[in-house]
Amino acid sequence: MRAILNSAIIGLCLISTWVMAQVPEPVKSQEGPIILINATAHLGNGEVIENSAIAFEDGKITLVGDARIMRLDLSKYKVIEIAGKHVYPGLILPNTTLGLEEISAVRSTRDHTEVGEMTPNVRSLVAYNTDSEIIATLRYNGILLAQPTPRGGIVTGTSSIMMLEGWNWEDAAYLEDDGVHLDWPSKMFGARWWMGESTGRPNPRYDETVDRIKDFMMDAKAYSEVGSPNATNLKLEAMKGVINGDKRLFVHADARDEIIQSVSMLKSMGIPNVVLVGARDSYYCMSFIQEHDVPVLIDQVHRLPSREDEDVDLSYKLPAILYKEGIKVGLTYPRLQNSRNLPFFAGTVAAYGLDKEEALQLVTSNTADILGIGETTGTIAEGKDANLIVSEGDLLDMRTSRVTHAFITGREVNLDGKQQMLYDRFKRKYGDNE
Repeated sequence: MRAILNSAIIGLCLISTWVMAQVPEPVKSQEGPIILINATAHLGNGEVIENSAIAFEDGKITLVGDARIMRLDLSKYKVIEIAGKHVYPGLILPNTTLGLEEISAVRSTRDHTEVGEMTPNVRSLVAYNTDSEIIATLRYNGILLAQPTPRGGIVTGTSSIMMLEGWNWEDAAYLEDDGVHLDWPSKMFGARWWMGESTGRPNPRYDETVDRIKDFMMDAKAYSEVGSPNATNLKLEAMKGVINGDKRLFVHADARDEIIQSVSMLKSMGIPNVVLVGARDSYYCMSFIQEHDVPVLIDQVHRLPSREDEDVDLSYKLPAILYKEGIKVGLTYPRLQNSRNLPFFAGTVAAYGLDKEEALQLVTSNTADILGIGETTGTIAEGKDANLIVSEGDLLDMRTSRVTHAFITGREVNLDGKQQMLYDRFKRKYGDNE
C-alpha cells in the first residue's frame, strides 16, 4: 500500500512539474539601459514617429524622439535594432477574470465569485494566479496589464491592476484596489425561448434591489463620515475610497434606463468617480453620459444588435460614435476565452469610424486614464513606465500582427506559452516539411 501511495505521489509531482513547465518563468528586473532604434512608434496619444528612438532605464522611459534628428551616444545602451517594425504602448485589458479563472467549465478553477450580494471587501488581488497558462496567450497579442475583477452578487468586490508578469500576486500588482464593482440589476429579463416566450419580462425584484443598493451606499457614506467608528465594518471600510474619490465605482449596466437610473442615483449621492462598464445602450443616452462626464468601457464589440431595428453593425460603430461625441471610451471583453483578441477589437473599431491611432487609444491611453493609471502608463512618453510592445506588423490587424518583443516596466518578458512550446516540440518531432 505504501509503495502504491509513493508511486502516486511521485506521479503527481511529475505531472505538476510538466504543467508548470508550460508557464514561462518570470524575468529579472531591467539590468541596464536599453534603446529601441528605427521602428515606427505609435505613441498612444495619436502621434506617430517614423524611425524612432525609445530608451528606458530602471523600468522608466528616458528618451523618445526621431532617431534621424537626434545625436545619440549608443555606447551606453543595449541597442535593439528593429527597423521596419512597430512599437506600441502595452495594451490594457479591464474587467476580466484573467488569473481568477482557468477553465470555465471546471468549478475548481474558478475563483472569481464570493458568497453574498454586498462584498466590496473581496479583493481580486489576493486570488490572482500568476501561474495561469492563459496569461501567456494575452502577452503575445500585446496585452501587458489587466484588471482582474470579481463576479457574482450586487457589489461584487474590489479589483486591482495587474502586470502580466511576476512570481506571485505581490510581484504582479501594478495598482492595488483601484475600484469597487457594482453589478446594476436588469430591469427586464430576456425571453425564455425554451418555454416558447418571444418577448422579455419585467424583473419583479428590480425596485427592491435598487433600494438595497441605495441603502448600502447611504450606510457606506455615513460610515466614512464617522472617522473612527467603535467597531470596524469590513464591507463599509472597503467603500471609503469610493466615497472620498480615491477609488472608482465601476457600474456594470447595459440598458438605457439602467444607465440613467444608476448614474443619476450615484451622482446625487455625491459619488465622484463613476465608470460605466458594458453600456451597450449608451448610443441612446449619449447626451446624459456627456452631461455627467462619465467614462465608458464598452464590452463585446463583436456582438449582435440588441434591438430588431438597430443597425447590424451598430456595435462596431458605437465606440467611434461615443469617441466623436467627446466621451472617454475604452474597450474590454469580459469573457476570458476571447479577451486575447482585444487589439483586433480595436482594429474593428478602426474599420468603423476611427483611424488606427484613435482606435489604439481605446486600448491604451484612454483605458489607462479611465482606470486611474494614465500618469504612469498608456502612452510612450518620457517618465512613464516602459510598458512596450514591438510588432512586425500592425498590432491591430490579425493578419500582420506578430509581437516580437514585450517589456513590462523595462523587463523583456518571455513571449512563449504552451502553444508555442507544443508547436516547437512537434515541429522537431515531425520535421519541417514546408
